[in-house]
Amino acid sequence: MSALNGDTRGWLEQTGFTVRDEGLWREALTHGSTGEARDYQRLEFLGDRVLGLTIAHYLFENGRSDEGRMAQRLNALVSKQACADRAREIGISPHVIMGKQAREDGAHDSDNVLGDVMESLLGASFLENGFDATQALIRQLWDGALKGKTGQSKHPKSALQEWAAGNDRRPPDYEVVDIQGPDHARKFTVRVSVHKVGEVEATASGKRDAETEAAKLFMEKFG
Repeated sequence: MSALNGDTRGWLEQTGFTVRDEGLWREALTHGSTGEARDYQRLEFLGDRVLGLTIAHYLFENGRSDEGRMAQRLNALVSKQACADRAREIGISPHVIMGKQAREDGAHDSDNVLGDVMESLLGASFLENGFDATQALIRQLWDGALKGKTGQSKHPKSALQEWAAGNDRRPPDYEVVDIQGPDHARKFTVRVSVHKVGEVEATASGKRDAETEAAKLFMEKFG
C-alpha cells in the first residue's frame, strides 16, 4: 500500500499517534469507495474492541457505579456518535481517502464514516504501539466526554420502557419503516408505538440511534 502524504502524517503525529508503518495508517484512513484492496473495516473492528475495553476500565476505576449505570455510560461513550464527535474534534475528515463520488455525496462528513475511521485509527495504534499507549491516547481524546455527563442520564429507551410499565401499558414496539441512502450515508427511520397511547417516528444514521431518538421524542410528546 502506498505511503501517506506529508500533511496526513504530520496531522496524525500532532494528534498523538505514533506512525511507523505508513501503509497501515493509510489503510486505516481508506474508505471502501476507493476500490483499493485494503480499507479501514478490519482495523475498525479491532479499534472498536480496544475502545470498549479502555472505556470500561476507566469507568470501573473511577467511581462506584453499579453494573447497569456503567453499561449505560459505556454504550454512550463508545457509540458511533461519540466516535464521530471525537473524529470531528481532531479533524479527521480531510484526511479520509475516498472516491470522488462518495466525497461529493457527503461521506467525508457522515457520522458512520467518521466514527468508523476513528475506531480504525485506534486499531492501527494498537497494532503499532500496543494497548497501553493506545489506552492513554483514548483517555486523552475522550477526556471531556469521560469527565462530563455523557451517558449519565437515563437512556431514552430505558425511560420509555419504565414509563410504559409504570402506566400499565404494553412495552414499546420499535419498527424500522424506511431505509434510504448509500451504504456510507444510510438513514434509518424507526417508528415507536405504545398500544392505546400513540406513535412517533425518528430518522438517524443508525438503527439504534433512530430508536433512541424515537423514544426521546415519544417521551417528550406523551410522557
